Amino acid sequence: MAMNPMMLMKLRERLQLFQSQHPKFQMFLSAVGQQAIETGTIIEVKVTRPDGKEMVTNLRLTEDDVESIRMVSEMQK
Repeated sequence: MAMNPMMLMKLRERLQLFQSQHPKFQMFLSAVGQQAIETGTIIEVKVTRPDGKEMVTNLRLTEDDVESIRMVSEMQK
């Protein structure tokens, strides 16, 4: 599957916009990456809609998950 260079540029712009609008989120992810990514770590995500409805899920990181996260992290450097 080929990557469209124009789509990659648009995606990069959108990511930069997201980071500028939510700077604390990037700092949070950085801290998690430095301190909490290890086998057995549980990641929980909670979404609260404007009407108050909540959706929650979690996952326990496996060795494969940790390796995948490290690979993606290295690609961003």
